[in-house]
Amino acid sequence: MAHLIKNRRVTPDNWQLLDRDVERLLRTGEDGLLPDFPDEANLIVPVSVWRIRREDLLERSGGTGVWLDSHEDPASIAEDLPLLKVVAVNFPQFSDGRGYSIARLLRERYGWKGELRAIGDVLRDQLYYLSRCGFDAFALRADQDPQEALSGLDDFSDNYQATVGRLPLFRRRIEQANEEESKERAA
Repeated sequence: MAHLIKNRRVTPDNWQLLDRDVERLLRTGEDGLLPDFPDEANLIVPVSVWRIRREDLLERSGGTGVWLDSHEDPASIAEDLPLLKVVAVNFPQFSDGRGYSIARLLRERYGWKGELRAIGDVLRDQLYYLSRCGFDAFALRADQDPQEALSGLDDFSDNYQATVGRLPLFRRRIEQANEEESKERAA
């Protein structure tokens, strides 16, 4: 079984990622039949499969997640977010940074509170930055060791810029100074 980093721990990945071959089958309907999805399996499907087979996927007893490619707009699944267990963002190559923006939009604009997973060409060196944008699960590239990659989440002790759910350093310092000033006045 594959492993991933989730909530800063290495854990078995109990989700099955359906690839683009399934999407092709759904579009062409080879032999006039559409493949059945395993009832109890936890599946992460491409957005295009979600659009075509949404109702079938929701009727299953297993969990359902959707994955977005870096060129896909998270607005396309915004209304369906309450129905999903996982949202994955595919990084087709290490240098494609569009997934970072997708993560921020999902967390800040659309209020996604569930698991946000980075998939594809995900490397140890990206983990700190991915977590700052809101990712909390990382399915690393096959040649990356999840146990060794964990340290990538702690590459820096603090950051100056704002992150998902955290103010920039200068604002935190101002708030701290204001709190201390208020305590002095009250005393």
